Amino acid sequence: MSIRKRTWTTNGVEKSAWVVDYTDQNGKRRLKTFRLKKEADAFALNSGVEVRDGVHVPDRETVAVAEAGKQWLKACVAAGLEATTVAQYRQHVDLHIVPFLGPTKLNKVTVPIVRAFQDELRENGRSAAMVKRVTVSLGSILGNAQERGLTVRNAVHEMKSRRKGHTAAEKRQKAKLRYGVDIPTMDEIRAIVSAADGRYRPLILTAIFTGLRASELRGLTWADVDLGKAVLHVRQRADAHNVIGMPKSDAGQRSVPLSPLVVNTLREWKLACPKGELGLVFPNGEGNVEWHANIIKRGFHPALIAAGVSVPTDKLDDEGQPIPAPKYSGLHALRHWYASWCINRKADGGLELPPKSVQQRMGHSSIQVTFDTYGHLFPATDEAAALAAAEQALFAVDAT
Repeated sequence: MSIRKRTWTTNGVEKSAWVVDYTDQNGKRRLKTFRLKKEADAFALNSGVEVRDGVHVPDRETVAVAEAGKQWLKACVAAGLEATTVAQYRQHVDLHIVPFLGPTKLNKVTVPIVRAFQDELRENGRSAAMVKRVTVSLGSILGNAQERGLTVRNAVHEMKSRRKGHTAAEKRQKAKLRYGVDIPTMDEIRAIVSAADGRYRPLILTAIFTGLRASELRGLTWADVDLGKAVLHVRQRADAHNVIGMPKSDAGQRSVPLSPLVVNTLREWKLACPKGELGLVFPNGEGNVEWHANIIKRGFHPALIAAGVSVPTDKLDDEGQPIPAPKYSGLHALRHWYASWCINRKADGGLELPPKSVQQRMGHSSIQVTFDTYGHLFPATDEAAALAAAEQALFAVDAT
């Protein structure tokens, strides 16, 4: 590998550039020109290491981010990812990544470029959560391109390794779930149980006392419900397109005990439940997968309004009274309540569940996910009492 200065004259003006002359790992001669010698030196140093490791990718053989995004999406489809997931990834590429980084060559995507990209997203109205999700997708695009030999670096992964401290700070700033705001109170749950009726009552009660995700409820079959042993098994889910598939993770496949109220409700519901080839517990009127929007608008929200678990709006009815709106938007509020109920069972006179049992019932991929989400809800240890007991034991020993 050599670096030489090249000079020439254009319209009587002398110009110069620095040329790096090298041979790549495939034995092919390459030339790359730079305006400054320090740029040529830096390239020579980096490319020399890449050639030695057999990973060097010349600029002419790489592709732009837009093309790499297309290849990644094709790989996602080929891997059998759910249609909902692929659609979400496609939105990330088409609406957020391509408009800002589309023409950029992969070899030009560095950590500073990624940081600038994130700043642009924020300046153009993207939320912090969206910026985070889109950045993850960009990292997957670069990772897929690395495997194809189209780029050497994955700037997103490099940035993550540098930002471990920032990640901890971001977690500290994340708002904790609150009773009466994100998690229904005990009184609200009692009111919902009393008010829920009709064909959606069994689903709402099952959601309250099992903590299943909406997709898991929509994909639940009678074959996975053992009313005799009072337990249900989560083995599949229905995505946003009503396609049946596996749970979100291996931990999502789990068994959840059923309370007597749920068992009795499901026994009655099984007699009236619409029959279908899928054998679903909570199908639509034709026995097929129920749309998530129907469950929320026709079942959950009316139950909240009827239970008085609502908030006033600016809209007025015919009598000039504010029209109430449901206090909680989705079934995930019931999932949060179930987790808090399991965690604080001892306080309610029940048997205390260890954190690992809570994790398994919720179908979390790790105990860390459980603690990150619900750790602040676990009963606190009486540190003062524990310290006093330890002190008393210490002096008792001394006295002997």
